[in-house]
Amino acid sequence: MNTMFQYYGLFIFLLASFIVVCVRTGKLSVPAAMAAGLTGLVVFAGAGYSGIAQLGTFFVLGTLATSHKKNIKAAITADGAHPEKRKAGQVFANGGAAALMALMMLTDPEHEGLYELMLAGSLASATADTLSSELGTVYGRRFFNILTFRKEPKGLDGVVSLEGTLLGAAGAVVIAVVYALAEGFDQRIAFIVVAGILGNLVDSVLGAALERKHYIGNDAVNFANTLFAALVAGVCGWLWQ
Repeated sequence: MNTMFQYYGLFIFLLASFIVVCVRTGKLSVPAAMAAGLTGLVVFAGAGYSGIAQLGTFFVLGTLATSHKKNIKAAITADGAHPEKRKAGQVFANGGAAALMALMMLTDPEHEGLYELMLAGSLASATADTLSSELGTVYGRRFFNILTFRKEPKGLDGVVSLEGTLLGAAGAVVIAVVYALAEGFDQRIAFIVVAGILGNLVDSVLGAALERKHYIGNDAVNFANTLFAALVAGVCGWLWQ
């Protein structure tokens, strides 16, 4: 019992310290910090340090990518700004599917391994989406609409580049490796990477088809792509088992 309290106590202390730093450095708003704390607690309760390592990797990579050459990205927007501070809705949009999978791990322990794979798939998609959009805007050379394949200006919803897509795939690989360090190196790595790449593509398709027309917002698109990726990873894992 004491060991369990120490286990959770250490995590809560580290999580609280991390959140305070994020708020003080302007990476998270206060509501977003509360959302991040709740998401982190749920993921930890279900997936332990492996899940938190994946969630933390996504946050660190996403934060670095968002901050990278922000002056170039700010020049693309109409107001000349590229905000780095995340809001609560953005936190839940990117981490909500992972938290949902962690809850399923708690309520259905018989299929815990499958849900953990789905959790990794969702975070691989979130990472791929963030890196492809944030870094693709900077390093992409040719930009086109994912639905029509016609050239369009960078920064528009549903506009992608080869460079951005490859950078996003690299982000999915990183999440897969973090997962594999805890769960083992086998075919599941490929499942996670495929889920991340497909989820990122779905994000672009939804952006071009629905978000650009203001039928849905960016948070809905992000949640949809991560949930889709979780399902892809789940189907692959189920067929493999």
